[in-house]
Amino acid sequence: MKVINIHRREYDAKYEKVAKLIDSLSSEDDLLWPKQCWPPMRFDRQLCVGAKGGHGPIRYIVEIYKPGQLIKFRFTSPKGFNGFHEFDIVRSEHGAVVMQHRIEMEVQGRALLTWPLFIRPLHDALLEDALATAQASLGIAAQMRPWSAWVKMIRWIMSGGKSQKQIAPNNANATC
Repeated sequence: MKVINIHRREYDAKYEKVAKLIDSLSSEDDLLWPKQCWPPMRFDRQLCVGAKGGHGPIRYIVEIYKPGQLIKFRFTSPKGFNGFHEFDIVRSEHGAVVMQHRIEMEVQGRALLTWPLFIRPLHDALLEDALATAQASLGIAAQMRPWSAWVKMIRWIMSGGKSQKQIAPNNANATC
């Protein structure tokens, strides 16, 4: 099954400030990844082509890295995820800066069930939280998209009933 999944958000901010968000991925000062609610993105070395890592059970290798523009990751697991995901930054026609996350892959085997039932809902929630984290990092009020009841239930089951609530990135005490 072919999968194309896109999340994007426009920011009224300078390109250079938005570009820094991609470059901070997986660092101590990560300004993009919503680590307040999700497993952190980690690599075996600093962000560069060939770095191996991932988040939670999702594993990948950095295939392309153009600082401040694009980072493309090739999936290495779970089994049945054949493709990539990437963050890129472009200017819109009216001057705003757009950050986009894209998955393009073929799913096979068990992934035919796990992607639509479990991983996609979690992925969609995580990416929307990441784009809100980017807003907060740019000094823009974070536009949170509340997690669905299904996402909350999956997280509750996976955590043995100890999942945390969704936390707005600009205020660690605020929940949605």
